[in-house]
Amino acid sequence: MTLRTLLLLTSAACTTLLAAAPAMAQDATPSELEEIVVTGSQVELRPAYPGGQVATGGRVGMFGALDIMDTPFSTTAFTEELARNQQARSVADILQNDPVVRVAKGFGNFQELYVIRGFPVFSDDMTYNGVYGILPRQYVAAELLERVEVFHGATAFLNGAAPGGSGVGGAFNLVPKRAGDLPLTRATAGFEPEGQFYGALDVSRRFGEGDDFGVRANLARRFGEGAIDAQEVDLQVAALGLDYSGDNLRFSADAGYQDNHIDSPRPQVTPLGDVPTPPSASGNFAQPWTYTDEQQLFGVVRGEYDFSNDVTAWAAVGARNGEEANVLANPTAAADGSTTAYRFDNAREDTVVSADVGVRAEIDTGSVSHRIVASGAILQSKSRNAYAFSSFFAPFSSDLYNPVNVAPPVPDFFVGGSMSNPHVTERVQNSSLALADMVEFMDGKLIAIIGGRYQEIETKSYDYNSGAFLSGYEGDAFTPAIGLVYKPTDQISIYGNYAEALIPGATAPAVSGGVPVINAGEVLSPFRGEQIEAGVKYDSGRFGATVSLFRITLPSAFVENNVFAANGEQRNQGLEASVYGEPADGLRVLGGFTILDAEMTSTVGGALDGRTPIGVPDFQGNVNVEWDVSGVQGLTLEGRAVYTGEQWVNATNTVELEDWTRFDLGVRYSFEPTEGGPIVLRARVENVADEDHWASVGGYPGANYLVLGSPRTFVMSASVDF
Repeated sequence: MTLRTLLLLTSAACTTLLAAAPAMAQDATPSELEEIVVTGSQVELRPAYPGGQVATGGRVGMFGALDIMDTPFSTTAFTEELARNQQARSVADILQNDPVVRVAKGFGNFQELYVIRGFPVFSDDMTYNGVYGILPRQYVAAELLERVEVFHGATAFLNGAAPGGSGVGGAFNLVPKRAGDLPLTRATAGFEPEGQFYGALDVSRRFGEGDDFGVRANLARRFGEGAIDAQEVDLQVAALGLDYSGDNLRFSADAGYQDNHIDSPRPQVTPLGDVPTPPSASGNFAQPWTYTDEQQLFGVVRGEYDFSNDVTAWAAVGARNGEEANVLANPTAAADGSTTAYRFDNAREDTVVSADVGVRAEIDTGSVSHRIVASGAILQSKSRNAYAFSSFFAPFSSDLYNPVNVAPPVPDFFVGGSMSNPHVTERVQNSSLALADMVEFMDGKLIAIIGGRYQEIETKSYDYNSGAFLSGYEGDAFTPAIGLVYKPTDQISIYGNYAEALIPGATAPAVSGGVPVINAGEVLSPFRGEQIEAGVKYDSGRFGATVSLFRITLPSAFVENNVFAANGEQRNQGLEASVYGEPADGLRVLGGFTILDAEMTSTVGGALDGRTPIGVPDFQGNVNVEWDVSGVQGLTLEGRAVYTGEQWVNATNTVELEDWTRFDLGVRYSFEPTEGGPIVLRARVENVADEDHWASVGGYPGANYLVLGSPRTFVMSASVDF
């Protein structure tokens, strides 16, 4: 299906529903339109839940924003207030509060990567205000975000296939900051005692009759050496968000710029066999000449219009232009901590355009209510890449515990493309059409969702040196979904769903474990995953909880005998539970746990059948508690514990990573002086025990590199509202 065909079909679907608008609206008059109450909005947000740490719901793909109790899936939406109070640096810090999510690192660079239900989600596979592919690829600063919406489970029907080849176990939607009802001018200054400094400015205003127009601007900079020795950060962030909310029209436009540079970034470590004892959490075994640098410019425009009380149409378009440059030297380590490494340079440029359009119609047929949604989406991306290695036959030696600095080797041994002018090496085009009906019976006590999405995925790879076409895949698939919600009382919601995941076929890497891959650049056929889930949600009005059972299966790809291929299937099943809210005045809780049973099945020759995939713990949990101290107005104490169980380091399950527990403590004090606005002082200690631990293993198919956990880190800041 071509882009033109997609747009014509989407327009036809929207026109069909819009043609029924007069009947659906029952001859609505202008005065009736002024009283529209929007549900399932693609622009407006659900309100915060008591305690302010999470919201009462969030975006459910093409259905827009829904209440958590009306959703036949497990979802969580973390708020900007939580991120600010925890002094979060990035989206990863916010996701540390989710018991279903763990944070790892991407392959060959310093990309944040998020593991949910045992499957990875790459940072550029998150949506930004519901649009795929336009977020910064390696790191997303917390200053950009109003909400971090977490969707547990397969989402191909709701969102379409993730363009980067992840998103099987869940999805993340990041919502840009919005101007609130009251004017805001907030300046924040902070530091880490080791020498890292931070400053931010957050300004918002509303204008016009009824404050219909909103503007919010954010500037932030973080620079200097933090708790990791000799690792220096220079992060610059700028964002501008505009919004309009009228009687019939809602609109938002967001633009962001992020420049993230790290000198001597501590690298991942690939074990040769047994896992070496973790070095000091504050130590740094990076070579001083290594660095990572990324500059990203991105934005999205979204609007929706009510044609009547019952018919709403929406459209969104976003784009990103990104540049990256890395000089890396990720070591391979023996059990005694001795290492060897070679130099790896790479350059990357990305251009992405993504769009989403649709229409929603409310129809009543007797006592049954229908919310019919038709949606179309398309994403086109182009990636330019080049790389250069130093000699594999002359690696340099060092040690995790006593690092040895060496002169930078010349990267002239294994070269792909021009570092100053890289060729296009990858193109992706995903297009889809979706149609669904959300049906309510028994005065809303029973809700059913049924629908499907037709998707076309086209991926192409090109030679690094010549730019010549190498291989590609063009195919289509239909991914259905069914969901049910039954609410026996106002406080209890019982739900279940069947959904599928669809991801583009992975591209074979150039190198794996320091050895060239024979079929480098080959694009595999798309993978389809299947999910069955059932759960129960509870909402007392002040305290909420979700418990769910799930099972997901997905073909898996990894390098075997130097060939990258779909060599097996992964089956993850488990139980997850989460709690949130303010059960008593001044006491807020947030946390839960996940029990996960993951194994490989149907592997080549049965060699790995029954084995647990690399980097998937069988248990993980965390809890965060905040207490407003009685008798001391404005004083709040906070504590968080994060536990991750053992993780297998190799596919044969003969080497295991130890479990680990991290404790964080925080305090904040807010007061309002006689003159001026509120002042909030915050102090936080992360990894209080300064435990040395390997936090994660893997993160890329077939890889088993280790990521060292962060050291004890002191963070202090002061915010002043003018």
